[in-house]
Amino acid sequence: MLTLQYAMSLKITENFIAITGASSGIGEACAYKLAQNKNNLVLIARRKKNLEAVKNKCLKLGSKKVFILECDVTQIQKSEKKIITFLKKNKIEIKDLINSAGLAKGTELLQNSKSSDMNQMIDTNIKGLLEITKLFLPQIIKHQGCIVNLGSVAGRLVYEGGAVYCATKFAVRAISEGLRMDLKGTGVRVTNIEPGMVDTEFSLVRLGSKQKADAVYADMKALSAYDIAENIFWCLQQPKHINIQELVIYPTDQASVGQVVRGEKSILNLNK
Repeated sequence: MLTLQYAMSLKITENFIAITGASSGIGEACAYKLAQNKNNLVLIARRKKNLEAVKNKCLKLGSKKVFILECDVTQIQKSEKKIITFLKKNKIEIKDLINSAGLAKGTELLQNSKSSDMNQMIDTNIKGLLEITKLFLPQIIKHQGCIVNLGSVAGRLVYEGGAVYCATKFAVRAISEGLRMDLKGTGVRVTNIEPGMVDTEFSLVRLGSKQKADAVYADMKALSAYDIAENIFWCLQQPKHINIQELVIYPTDQASVGQVVRGEKSILNLNK
């Protein structure tokens, strides 16, 4: 009830777009795209130094106001009072939310996997997304805003060594569809973005080796974080009577999960 009481008590506020995972990858790219279009931003991530750099660039790109919240989405319940106080102090209300924080850890078969990796994926990709969304929902409902969740094609198709990660992205898909039902009649829009291969820190975090991560995207043209940010921005810009329920985005060189064109047949070489 704390968040609801707070949302009802604010009078003089400004509207902001909150982005989790804003210190790198797709979250960072979304921040820059939105800054170019003069949006006020609240950037949320664990790495304060990275957040400061993103904030400074956003201000240069055109955002009037940018605030940072050094926060782990897996610890939202512990940080709830701190976040609410921060928003109230700065007269901020969250109109739109981009849930970009997420990760994969390891590619081992389930029987060989680490419990710590499994729990980190579940805590970040599912629990963290749910907690931050629930925290900001009263304000988003008040402003008939948007919620954009970063899912994955792994939320549609499962592959060997991906049981837990895929399960978390199936959950994001279910959460997105459930939210649409729960929020019917409020004017809030919910979108699930489901990218294929995007060349970010994702594979480095998952595999723990730059060499292995580079090999994932070798001899093919992967999507960039900015490609996904452009599509998210397009979803946010749709008229209020249009809700993009889900958007599946593959690179041309990826026909499906596990089906990747490399080398001479890649779009890299077909265009030469």
